[in-house]
Amino acid sequence: MPGLLKSAFSRYWGVLLILILWQAWVTLGELNAIVMPQPIDVVVDLVTNPGIYLQNGVQTLALAAGGLLLGMTLGSLIAIACWFSRLATGMLVPLAMIFSSVPVVALIPVIARLLGYDIRTVLAIVVIVSFFPAFVFTSAGMRALPPGSEDLFRVLGATRKSRFLHMALPAAVPSWMIALRLAAPSAVLSAMLAEFLMGQSGLGYMFRAAAGDFATERAFGTSVIATAVSVITFTLTLRAERAVNERWR
Repeated sequence: MPGLLKSAFSRYWGVLLILILWQAWVTLGELNAIVMPQPIDVVVDLVTNPGIYLQNGVQTLALAAGGLLLGMTLGSLIAIACWFSRLATGMLVPLAMIFSSVPVVALIPVIARLLGYDIRTVLAIVVIVSFFPAFVFTSAGMRALPPGSEDLFRVLGATRKSRFLHMALPAAVPSWMIALRLAAPSAVLSAMLAEFLMGQSGLGYMFRAAAGDFATERAFGTSVIATAVSVITFTLTLRAERAVNERWR
């Protein structure tokens, strides 16, 4: 048991320090609960109302996962189309750059007017956010070939399809995993942002409603859940990336 506590402390001492400083700030500053709740109040709300957090958290996580899958797929397919065709490169790359340069906050009202003020807009925002990393890293991976491999395939008379399947596509897998690691936490946060601005459910809407009702302990609880989900998704995708790289290289 002491060894387990020591291991937990060595890993999470930073979190414990933040909680201590948080409690000290509230106590010494004599802050009102509406301004800054105590850590124990946030924990109590999380423990006594798990259903509310679970229901909204599952929706946000489902939209983030679905949008991540669609965005990664779309970005990869467009990268593949650009690899096969210079015409596709000239047409699609500028559009991708335009979408990536526009702030997500500016896109949400436009997409909401087109798709409606519901979960379809949230899903579309996550797709857009996840699309660009997949497109960029997949494109870069398919061009980061081992030295001399492309010349070897051409000398052997390999078709363009064969070069894609046996040379470009395998070379892109490690880069695609990097894109997944970077896009996964952003998918959760972008889903929350869309829910915060125009949603009627989910963690983002829950945060907005709690802040509007001055229920700061619930607003902080929502932030804790969102942070935990983002950290977990980053950790899982990082481990998946390492596992793939160990077997792929």
